[in-house]
Amino acid sequence: MSSGLVVGSHNLNELLVIRRHGDSSRNERENLNGQTCQICGDEVGLTAEGELFVACNECAFPICRTCYEYERREGNQVCPQCKTRFKRLKGWTRVEGDEEEDDIDDLENEFNFEGRSNGQDMHHAFAANAISCLSGLPHDVVHTGPQLLLLSNGQKDLAAYGYGSVAWKERMETWKQEKEKLQLVKSDNGSQDVYSDGLDLPLMDEARQPLSRKLPIPSSQINPYRIIIVIRLIVLGFFFHYRVMHPVNNAYALWLVSVICEICFALSWILDQFPKWLPVDRETYLDRLSLRYEKEGQPSQLSRVDIFVTTVDPLKESPLVTANTVLSILAVDYPVDKVSCYVSDDGASMLTFEALSETSEFARKWVPFCKKFNVEPRAPEWYFSQKIDYFNIQLLPSFVRERREMKREYEEFKIQINALVAKAQKAPGEGWAMQDGTPWPGNNIRDHPGMIQILGQSGRHDDGGNELPRLVYVSREKRPRFNHHKKAGAMNALVRVSAVLTNAPYLLNLDFDHYINNSKALREAMCFMMDPFQGKRVCYVQFPQKFNGIDRQDQYSNKNTVFFDINMKCLDGIQGPICVGTGCVFRRLALYGYGAPKPEKPPTRTCNCWRNGCCGCFCLRRKKKKQPNKQPKTEMKTRNTKLGDAEASPLLFTAMDDIEEGKEGETFALSELKLEKKFGQSLIFISSTLLEDGETFKGYSPASLLREAIHVISCGYEDKTEWGKEVGWIYGSVTEDILTGFKMHCHGWRSVYCIPAMPAFKGSAPINLSDRLQEVLGSALGSIEIFLSRHCPLWYGDGGGLKWLERISYINFTVYPWTSIPLLAYCTLPAVCLLSGKFIIPKLSSAGSLWFLSLFICIFATSILEMRWSGVSFNEWWRNEQFWVIGGVSAQLFAVFQGLLKVITGVDMNFIATSKVRDDGEFSEQYALEWTALLIPPTTLLIINMIGVIVGIADAINYGYDSWGPFFGKFFFAFWVIIHLYPLLKGLSGREDRTPTIIVVWSILLASIFSLLWVRLDPFLPKSDGPPLVECGLDCY
Repeated sequence: MSSGLVVGSHNLNELLVIRRHGDSSRNERENLNGQTCQICGDEVGLTAEGELFVACNECAFPICRTCYEYERREGNQVCPQCKTRFKRLKGWTRVEGDEEEDDIDDLENEFNFEGRSNGQDMHHAFAANAISCLSGLPHDVVHTGPQLLLLSNGQKDLAAYGYGSVAWKERMETWKQEKEKLQLVKSDNGSQDVYSDGLDLPLMDEARQPLSRKLPIPSSQINPYRIIIVIRLIVLGFFFHYRVMHPVNNAYALWLVSVICEICFALSWILDQFPKWLPVDRETYLDRLSLRYEKEGQPSQLSRVDIFVTTVDPLKESPLVTANTVLSILAVDYPVDKVSCYVSDDGASMLTFEALSETSEFARKWVPFCKKFNVEPRAPEWYFSQKIDYFNIQLLPSFVRERREMKREYEEFKIQINALVAKAQKAPGEGWAMQDGTPWPGNNIRDHPGMIQILGQSGRHDDGGNELPRLVYVSREKRPRFNHHKKAGAMNALVRVSAVLTNAPYLLNLDFDHYINNSKALREAMCFMMDPFQGKRVCYVQFPQKFNGIDRQDQYSNKNTVFFDINMKCLDGIQGPICVGTGCVFRRLALYGYGAPKPEKPPTRTCNCWRNGCCGCFCLRRKKKKQPNKQPKTEMKTRNTKLGDAEASPLLFTAMDDIEEGKEGETFALSELKLEKKFGQSLIFISSTLLEDGETFKGYSPASLLREAIHVISCGYEDKTEWGKEVGWIYGSVTEDILTGFKMHCHGWRSVYCIPAMPAFKGSAPINLSDRLQEVLGSALGSIEIFLSRHCPLWYGDGGGLKWLERISYINFTVYPWTSIPLLAYCTLPAVCLLSGKFIIPKLSSAGSLWFLSLFICIFATSILEMRWSGVSFNEWWRNEQFWVIGGVSAQLFAVFQGLLKVITGVDMNFIATSKVRDDGEFSEQYALEWTALLIPPTTLLIINMIGVIVGIADAINYGYDSWGPFFGKFFFAFWVIIHLYPLLKGLSGREDRTPTIIVVWSILLASIFSLLWVRLDPFLPKSDGPPLVECGLDCY
């Protein structure tokens, strides 16, 4: 059988089939007798009477029997050449629209609606569907455009690309066999209890135990921490009482600014501290998960998982990094038929497509190697970077030999990917071409059709004959006049595509540079999601973010340990951690905007006080008495589902079943209209939302599913729907992940924080200051956008399922960028005090010094006890404090003004910094600095405080012993600013042997400013408050 390439756009209603360029024998047959099907290329065949089969009596366009049947049943029912409607021939079933024909006596087959096509002809259906959607193109398509360049070497077999809307191969038979196998297994199991036989009693008891456990922090560690928090609140009250009641009259403006800033810091600390009252740890039991859902001798009962990987520009986001992420997914320790990987290419780059094709080929060698020797991690780049002692006697000789062979294979794979990248650097003006000379559909990244490709060949099997997880390339349709909503829109497109093709009940979201470091990560998440006791109310499981390539000192706090090991653990004790994007396993049902199921309440006791004359319960019962509701039953169920009173899918089954059964009535029409308004006009996708536990479809051909998948990623699909508002990833913020998690918590769901012993995922952190500040800018801007939107946690979701401590945590997340304004002012005050000779604090009395000293002791005690129960080291805590100041006076400050400008005027400004990667030293990239506007405020603060210290020392020397006491008070606050900005100073200083030019410029400017100040102040001349001295004209000796 032959195959071809297929490119499609749903809005343009066109699909184009391109045959393999090397198939010369088929062209010869076509030229000889014309008896070859013009759709699939097979023989037209003969009728039962031995005559040539003719599908169209008007033009005799050659079509085989299978393509004729598929075109009549699922296509446009017209001839591709003359556009005449196909008539029903004798021996074929009647379809909708067929006219009554007296000359055909075929009552036996007229109403035989069972499918006639077998599995081996399933590929005809897809080809027929492709031709039926052509927009006026002739049946014999010839490309006469300019010759475009190939990105690959031009000798690859088209079969290596798999099949889909970009390139297609005969794989329908494999899909059908898999579906029949799954249906056979399900019918064999029926509804019997998986624990009913075959397990010993102790194993059965172990399998029925909870799959996870919550571990509270020991009371010896958490109770002192809580006590010191209460003491700090009390001391803070007395401190502010003293500050307000003792103003500084000779520096009133400076005193007022300092008090306002301190109040802002206190409020920010309270918002951050209150949710930290109930920190918890968790542990999982993977052995119990296996005993419960992986019974020996039976198919695995673990739920299926769809994994999403997003990428945009392969020239900025390395295809080799993306390939490592995909390889770690394909080699994950999970049943292969339960895993599907979807890669979203929002840049429609042929480089990404070709790189994924090469990755699918290399996976056939890499995956069996990983599973044979159980290696970790399963991303080859990071696995081979580990040092292994080959002289270790515990290593098997076969492992050493195969590891060396696999490393050579990976080096060749890297050469192929890097060659593609090098060639893509010089893209031709007319764009790239595919293997047969057809232009690549994504040559115009802003105007291209949707593309879906299921990559791989040989039935998705590795070299050992074992099945591989499904790998799908997706590029949603882009048109100039549509708002595509950036990453959130791409994620929603993946949700819909995966629902149509695989419909797994759980989704994992990964960035292109975050690979699976722990192959059992999915099992860790399933211990929470599939827990029969608490799993039904869990909307997502968030894993901490870990990074590679960070210097030993973590100069720019890339690890963010305080947030992941303290804040997130504390939120897990309330309603769950916030969603931080990558490394998060979602429940698909929660993404559809449904509410969490209500917990089962124990039966309440009846009250017998009515006999004793109490009317309270009687009145209450009268109020609770159900009133007759005149609304239809189906509509009531839909409304309750929207409110989140119970599980969503079971409530909608009745209405959907009635619609599918063809019942007429206004109620069912309204129910269907509501579903279309919420999810869009796709019957297959709507049906997928109603299937329990993410079941797959029965009765749809793979060609129909692929066509529907192209439809749901079209540009206008989300118009007049609730996508981005109540369904899927929520639009309106660059931090769409946090906003989406917030909506889920408002619907009553809870989330879980999972910290495995071995990090589940690892990624690439920003390695220089410019990129790190750019990352902080994006996060802070997202918080400002949420704060200024209708989703502001101050009022949104009031009366819903959001707990008040969880609400405080979301309020803290949205208001923290605003503290950058008082932080900037407070960091400026020490320099102003040193230069002006004034101070914001009066002379301390015994009571005043007591409150100041007590506050500082409480601050340090709180931090020490926090580090004690969380396990965070002092160096990690201190780096977090330093970057809180650096990011606060730079990226967060810019985010505030950028957010206000965007909301008020609609102008969106981007501050983008790129790092200069160097390979001439370990961690040398952290010194590579790209100058951005974000560095101006912290650099200015650093300079003026250093100038203030120098001026203060000069004044202290000038005025004598009595001036040193006030100087040390001012110097303490200036030194506090300088040491917090020290990583910035180190970043600006550049490498030891190479100082950036910008530093020279700033040094000259600093010297000029300091010289002018020195001349103006005259620090070594005595200053007097008496009358000014004038020259008398006398020579005094």
